[in-house]
Amino acid sequence: MSALGTGWTLHGDGKNVTPGAYVAPDERLSWPRTIGIGAQHVVAMFGATFLVPLITGFPPSTTLLFSGIGTVLFLVITAGRVPSYLGSSFAFIAPIAAAQAQHGPAGALGGIVMAGALLAVIGFIVHRAGSRWIQAAMPPVVTGSIVALIGLNLAPTAKNSVEQGPVTAVVTILAILLVTVLFKGILGRLSILIGVLAGYLVAMLRGEVDFAAIGDAAWIGLPEFSAPTFHLSVVGLFLPVVLVLVAENIGHVKSVAAMTGRDLDPVTGRALMADGVATMIAGAGGGSGTTTYAENIGVMAASRVYSTAAYWVAGIVAVLLSLFPKFGALIATVPPGVLGGAGVVLYGMIGILGVRIWVSNQVNFSNPINLSTAGVALVIGIADFTWTVGDLTFAGIALGTAAALLIFHGMTAIARARGSEHVAGPGEPESADTGTKPSKLG
Repeated sequence: MSALGTGWTLHGDGKNVTPGAYVAPDERLSWPRTIGIGAQHVVAMFGATFLVPLITGFPPSTTLLFSGIGTVLFLVITAGRVPSYLGSSFAFIAPIAAAQAQHGPAGALGGIVMAGALLAVIGFIVHRAGSRWIQAAMPPVVTGSIVALIGLNLAPTAKNSVEQGPVTAVVTILAILLVTVLFKGILGRLSILIGVLAGYLVAMLRGEVDFAAIGDAAWIGLPEFSAPTFHLSVVGLFLPVVLVLVAENIGHVKSVAAMTGRDLDPVTGRALMADGVATMIAGAGGGSGTTTYAENIGVMAASRVYSTAAYWVAGIVAVLLSLFPKFGALIATVPPGVLGGAGVVLYGMIGILGVRIWVSNQVNFSNPINLSTAGVALVIGIADFTWTVGDLTFAGIALGTAAALLIFHGMTAIARARGSEHVAGPGEPESADTGTKPSKLG
């Protein structure tokens, strides 16, 4: 492929994917088919990508523009080896809300830029030194705890939105759940989007939607841009998000590698850098922070097309859609009841994704180190403990993340020194149930 990753070769006759075969990242189907698959990727990312700016109050069109630009940058920086769409990250919702309360939207944008810069630095280090040190610093019990507490910390936000339109919220929740189990393929994977549409329809019938802004918006024009301001006090809010983005990106690269049978470890650092740069650019212009999207992995698995050409199409389509202000104004009319209903499902899913990390890695909770790490971190995150030191304020997500890291590594170091608990050696899963002697810590 070319340095930009755009030198695709035609897969077979360009029309069909034979049974047992797949279209590789450096291949493509005919352009009409590639455009169609790219459009599927836009639909797959649409619901989740728009929910973040709607919940945080950012302009939806601006976020869509930077998600498209970020996707193209990701493809360029990874030289077309990792097919991925960069959509809005839900991990940013809680810190954005907290930063806005302190310093307004500009302060939240500054936090997004700083998070992106740190992620890019981590990506550069991983590119030069490999990713083993991340796995050592953030074993599954820690990563799962951080992801879980970020999702569950948002529960009060969902509750507040639901209370503004309880009937609409319940319809939205039921629609999401029913679509998930009633439909197969792409429709089942679009349950959030379809549920939001169903809730929106009910909200219209109940007179909860205000269409005035749509009439005032132009048909064609640039999205609304905003500049960030930087405050040291928001650093503690956004640091945990970086750890989640690291885990999400590494997981995405490993998933694509498993599906395509290719070794993508050498480009893991590039993927992190790309997401970091995309997040910085988004924050600098008024958009939400980005992450690699699991929703689009489903499209690839269903179509067996891993071509990065389809993601170029998706990125370009997203940019073009962002240039229609009426479209953005329509999205912004989604009422709180719909957002609250979707939030109940999404925030719960984020929380359970943390549990999934524990289950997938067989984290052993009979080990009191693991039990203490997860238990204390979750309580701090869900209760949203706050600690203020001078101008710095650390909220539940930051404190819960710090607790997970300090408790795991602190207890492990003491247990290793005292010989009071099994500590995994190099190459041995830290979560394995080894049947060792009962811990003196319990």
